[in-house]
Amino acid sequence: MPTTFRPYAPDQDLLLQPSLREWLPEGHLAYFIDDVIEELDLSAFYAPYEGDGRRKAPYEPRMMLKVLIYAYATGVFSSRKIAKKLEEDVAFRVLGADNFPQHRTICDFRKRHLPDFKAVFVQVIQIARQAGLISLGTVAVDGTKVRANANKHKAMSYQRLRAEEVRLEQEIGELCDQARSTDADEDRLYGADYRGDELPEELQHRQARLAKIREAKARLEQVQREADEARGRHEDDNRRPPGGRGAPYKRDFGVPDEKAQSNFTDPDSAIMKTAEGFQQCYNGQLAVDRDFQLIIENKLTANASDNGELLGVLAGIEQHLGESPEVALADAGYRDEACFKDLEAQDIDGYIALARKDKPADEIDPQEYPATHRMAEKLATADGQACYAERKWISEAVNGWIKRVLGFRQFSVRGLNNASGEWDLVCLATNLRRMQPLVVLK
Repeated sequence: MPTTFRPYAPDQDLLLQPSLREWLPEGHLAYFIDDVIEELDLSAFYAPYEGDGRRKAPYEPRMMLKVLIYAYATGVFSSRKIAKKLEEDVAFRVLGADNFPQHRTICDFRKRHLPDFKAVFVQVIQIARQAGLISLGTVAVDGTKVRANANKHKAMSYQRLRAEEVRLEQEIGELCDQARSTDADEDRLYGADYRGDELPEELQHRQARLAKIREAKARLEQVQREADEARGRHEDDNRRPPGGRGAPYKRDFGVPDEKAQSNFTDPDSAIMKTAEGFQQCYNGQLAVDRDFQLIIENKLTANASDNGELLGVLAGIEQHLGESPEVALADAGYRDEACFKDLEAQDIDGYIALARKDKPADEIDPQEYPATHRMAEKLATADGQACYAERKWISEAVNGWIKRVLGFRQFSVRGLNNASGEWDLVCLATNLRRMQPLVVLK
């Protein structure tokens, strides 16, 4: 007896208009994102179109936002790939409702609304709080290095910037002397009415390069001045604090380290150590709630160090959710005496490591560093060690989801402000992907 196969007629027309929603299983992530976005205040996304009287109707901002969030939640970050998915992928077509914006339109929408993604992120965590998915009992804070949209080889150290500045100034001076000499010779040959005021191409190139080098040098010096002022140093203070006692400073006020670098592609980014070696990066800060591992605050910095960021992240949680967490966990990168004192003043039970696991902690003077000494005593107890041990699976798992599950390892935009907006979008997409099965379970 011959085998009977299921019916297969690829050329047969459908008698009824098909519904794409029938092709997507119930409980799909696309439906969840669609439902959540419909409940949010998206006035910031509609504001640019109010009363502009444009003839060609723009794409619906809600649709564009849903598609963009779903794309990031499923690891699609390229605007060209998103445009292709809208034609080929059922879930994208459901959210797009048979709209097919070009990749340039998607890219422009993302760029235009980078400052607005933070408000959407905040609204989503407020919904999660109301749904019981955020407890604010224990929160773990961690930083992760994400590559900037920049080539690390397009950078120059402060030492080399100074040397190049001197060299180019000398070469430009020599070229100017040569140009004046040539002009004088041509005046004698052709007369004084010869124009001859065009800059030689070689001179234009050097002047443009010198301008870029001076801009990069000024950026490094400004960053160093701000860092010196943040440490309490003044321009006329050449000795170590407190009270001007101690050895002289190694560098003058506002003078960067010789190895400090500035990148010409994305000047806001910085060289940071990663698992793949030194790369041009930004430092993404995350605060993750313990119960369901949702991101409840995020921040992006251009500083490789996490030191000094903990209090700002916790302040953001209180601003967005109306209260601070009971317990805060963080690794040794956040160790700071002033920070420990502030945590105690705010009644936040902090567990912050004082050294890396493979490096013993130094001796702590209880008179000079009383808060750090109390932290060491707390971490030495069995309860303190057990509490701090939770940090690894609370926050580091979320970093793993972003980099390995979503596959987000490099920003698509340049500049700290723009990258911060994309980091908000990444955290928003991660939360919605995490919330979808949790809401179904509850």
